[in-house]
Amino acid sequence: MADLNEVLLSVLSTIRVPKPGDRVHKDECAFSFDSPESEGGLYVCMSTFLGFGKQFVERHYRKSGQRAYLHIKRTRKPKEEEGGSGSGDPPRKKPTRLAIGVEGGFEVSSEHAQFEEEVKLVILPERLEVTSEDLSSMPDVVRERVSLSLSGILSSDSASHQDEVQQWDGEVRLVSKHAAGLQQLDSGLRIPPSGWRCQVCDLDENLWMNLTDGAILCGRRYFDGSGGNNHAMQHYRETGFPLAVKLGTITPAGADVYSYDEDDMVLDPGLPSHLAHFGIDMMQMQKTDKTMTELEIDMNQRIGEWEVIQESGGALQPLCGPGYTGMKNLGNSCYLNSVMQVLFSVPDFQSTYVANLEKIYQDAPTDPTQDFRTQVAKLGHGLLSGEYCRPAEGWSEGGPSTEPKGDQEGIAPRMFKALVGKGHPEFSTNRQQDAQEFLLHFVNMVERYCRSSDCPSESFRFLVEERIHCLQSDKVKYTQRAESLLQLPVPLEHATNKEELSEYEQKKKEAELAKAPPPELVRAHIPFAACLSALSEPETLEEFWSSALQAKSMASKTTRFASFPDYLVIQIKKFTFGLDWVPKKLDVSIEMPDSLDVSSLRGAGLQPGEEELPDLAPPSLITPDVEVKGSLGGFLSNTEEDDSLCSPLLSTPNSPVLDESVITQLAEMGFPVEACRKAVFYTGNTGVEAAMNWVMTHMDDPDFSAPLVLPGFSPAPTDMPTPQGTPDPPPSEEHLATIISMGFSRDQASRALKATSNSLERAVDWIFSHIDDLDAMDISEGRSAAESVSESVPAGPRVRDGEGKYELFAFISHMGTSTMCGHYVCHIKKEGRWVIYNDQKVCASEKPPKDLGYIYFYQRSSS
Repeated sequence: MADLNEVLLSVLSTIRVPKPGDRVHKDECAFSFDSPESEGGLYVCMSTFLGFGKQFVERHYRKSGQRAYLHIKRTRKPKEEEGGSGSGDPPRKKPTRLAIGVEGGFEVSSEHAQFEEEVKLVILPERLEVTSEDLSSMPDVVRERVSLSLSGILSSDSASHQDEVQQWDGEVRLVSKHAAGLQQLDSGLRIPPSGWRCQVCDLDENLWMNLTDGAILCGRRYFDGSGGNNHAMQHYRETGFPLAVKLGTITPAGADVYSYDEDDMVLDPGLPSHLAHFGIDMMQMQKTDKTMTELEIDMNQRIGEWEVIQESGGALQPLCGPGYTGMKNLGNSCYLNSVMQVLFSVPDFQSTYVANLEKIYQDAPTDPTQDFRTQVAKLGHGLLSGEYCRPAEGWSEGGPSTEPKGDQEGIAPRMFKALVGKGHPEFSTNRQQDAQEFLLHFVNMVERYCRSSDCPSESFRFLVEERIHCLQSDKVKYTQRAESLLQLPVPLEHATNKEELSEYEQKKKEAELAKAPPPELVRAHIPFAACLSALSEPETLEEFWSSALQAKSMASKTTRFASFPDYLVIQIKKFTFGLDWVPKKLDVSIEMPDSLDVSSLRGAGLQPGEEELPDLAPPSLITPDVEVKGSLGGFLSNTEEDDSLCSPLLSTPNSPVLDESVITQLAEMGFPVEACRKAVFYTGNTGVEAAMNWVMTHMDDPDFSAPLVLPGFSPAPTDMPTPQGTPDPPPSEEHLATIISMGFSRDQASRALKATSNSLERAVDWIFSHIDDLDAMDISEGRSAAESVSESVPAGPRVRDGEGKYELFAFISHMGTSTMCGHYVCHIKKEGRWVIYNDQKVCASEKPPKDLGYIYFYQRSSS
C-alpha cells in the first residue's frame, strides 16, 4: 500500500477535475469505436479527458506522459434482469430531489440501465489498479483529489451528448416579442420548488407554467400518444396569455420558454424577474426534466427503426464481415452514412486513409478527436476491418431471423460527424440534409487536407469544356472548369408513358373530388439517353454579350468532357422548384445502364479555322445614383474611412459596377445575395432575365452562394493590428501542427494564425484563400517553392484521364418529398453481388431499385 500511495502522490498533480466547458470523451475511443461496452472497456485520461480503447491507451501514455486513467467497463445484464423484475434490480425509484445524477435524484441516462458498470483507477505503465475500496485507506489529500475527479468524469455529460445538444441548439431561438412588456397578474400566487401537477388532469410530467397567471398545465400530446393532454395550449386559447416556461428545465443558465402566439421556442431576457414574480429563485433551481432539445434528439434517434426503402419480396439475407459493417443513425444522419459507405468502397480512399492508418495515428496531434485525417481513417477502418460487424441480439449469421431483420450493432460516427460538420450552418445540425451537398462538402475537406500528398478525390475530378459560339461574329470561346460530379437534368417531355401519366392524373383529380383513395402511383419513365442528350445538346443564349461585337448577340453553348475521371459520379436533378418557388421532387423512373460509354462526349478544343473571341470584359455600368460601396461584398479592407465592407473588385481601376436593381430583384425572390451578384457579373449587366437564367442554371453549383471574386484578383495578406499595440500571443503549437499536417510550411501556418487571432478554423479558411500570395511572398523573401512545400501543389487542378467507358458500382437512393426530409440508403456492388446499406442493416440485395436512384457512381471499365 505504501508503494501505491507513493505512485498516486507522484501523479496527483496531473489528475484534474472536469470544469464547465471541458469535453469528457467517456463514450468512445479517439482512435477506434471501442466504448465502455467493448471487451476491454474504455480508458479516460484524467488530465485531458480523452477516451482510449485497450490497444491505444499505451500509445497515449507514451506520447503524452499521462499515467492516470479512469477505466470504465460495462457488462450487459442478463435479459431477465433488464426489466427490473425477478432477481434483477428493483424498479427505478421515483425522484425525491430536484437534481440529476445524485442519490434521490433523476438518473443521468436511462440507456445504461441495461448494464452493470465497473470503474477503477489505472496507473500506467505499471497498470496498477485502484478501486473505490482502495481509495478509502489512502491519505486524505489523495482520496479527495481522486474522488473529485472520478465523480466529475462520471457525472459530466459526454462530449458526444454535448455535441448533439449543441447541434440542436444551433437552430437559433429568437427573443419573444412579448418578453419586454409581459403582463403578470398580481394574485399573490407562489409556486413551490417541487410536487407540481397539472391543474386539470393531475399529470406530473411535461408541465408548463404560464408566465402571466402562474397556471401549471400539461403540454401537448406527441405523435406517439405520450406527452400531455394539451391543457396548456387550451389555457392560452381561453386567456390569450402567450408565454409559458417548462418546469424542470429551469437552471441558473436559463430554461425552455414557449410562445403560443409565435408558435415557437423563444428567449425571454426577463425570465429571472418573471419567475421571481411567482417566488421562483432561478439561481437555486436544478434541472429535473429533459429540455425540448433533448426530447427532439430522442425522437429523431428512433428513425433507426424506420424502414422506408426496404426492398420488398422476401426476407433479405443479412451480411457480416470486412466491408459489410453498418452505421448507426444518429438522428437524420442517413445521408452521411450512405455517402461514406460508398466512398470507402473506392480504392483511393482505402489506400489514403485505411492503408496509412498507423502513420496517420502516429502523426496525430494532442487531441486526435479534432484531427480530420485521424477521424476519417478511424471511420474507414471501422467500416472495412469487420471488427465492429457484430450482429445485434436475435440475429443469426446463417440467415434471416424473425427479428430484427439484418440489424448489426454497427458503428456510431459521432466524432466524425461533429468534426466534418463543425462550423457549417447545415451539417452541424441534426436536420436532414442533401446527400449530394454533403458529398461535395466532404470532398472539399479532403482536398484541403491533402495539399502535400495524393488526394483520393482526384479519382472523381474531371474537366468540363464549354464552347460558346457567337452566331453573329462566328467566333468562339473555349473555357474549362474542374468538376467532381455530373448533374443531369430530367426532361419530362421525353417520358415514354405519357398516355398512362395523363390517365393517372385524370383518375387522381376524380379521386380528390370524390374524396376517395388515390389511384396507384404511375411514375414518368424517362430514358437515360434523353437525360444525357439534354446535357449535351447545344443551348441557345439569347442575350450573350459578344466581346467581338461589343454588344449583345445570339450565341450557342455546348458542353463536353475535357477529361474522363476514374470514377464518374452522376446526380439526377430530381429536386426542382414549382411555379410557386416551393421545392419539390420529381417522382420519376430512369433506367440507368449498367454499362455506360460517354466517349462520344469528349471535347476537341479549338479547331482549325475557328477564331477565338477577344478576351475583353463586359463594359462597366456606371450610374450616378447607384450606391457603390460594398455592393459586391468580399474581403475586408483596413482603410480608416468607412469603406471596410467595400469589395476588392470596386477598389481596382476600371472595375465593373453591378446593376443593384437587378441584384435586388433576384434577392427578393429568395436567392442568396452573393449568387445574385455573380449572376449579374457573369451575364455582363444584361438584365434580369439573363441573370435569372444564370441563377437557374448554376443554383446546384457547390459554390453558388460563395462570394464573388474577380478573375485574376488576389488580395494581399494583411496583419490586423492588435488593440493598443499589444503584441500578438504566440501561435498554438497544436494549431500549427494541424495546419502543417495539411501540407503548409511552419511560417505559412504562423502567418495564417497571426492574421486570424489564433483561431484554427478561421486560419484554415484564410490560408486557402491566400495560397498564391503566401507562395509569392516565400519566393520574394528568398525561399524556394520547394522550401515552402508548394512544389507539391499543381498550378491547376490535377485530373486523371482515360477511356470514357464505365460500369455502375454504387448508387444512393432517397425516399421523401424533398432533400430536407425522408431517408437515404445506398446499394454497392461487392464481390459480384449488390448489397443494400440501410444504416445498421446490411443485406444482400435481391432487387436493387436502380431506376429510382439519386446519385450514381460509375467506375472505369477494366477492359
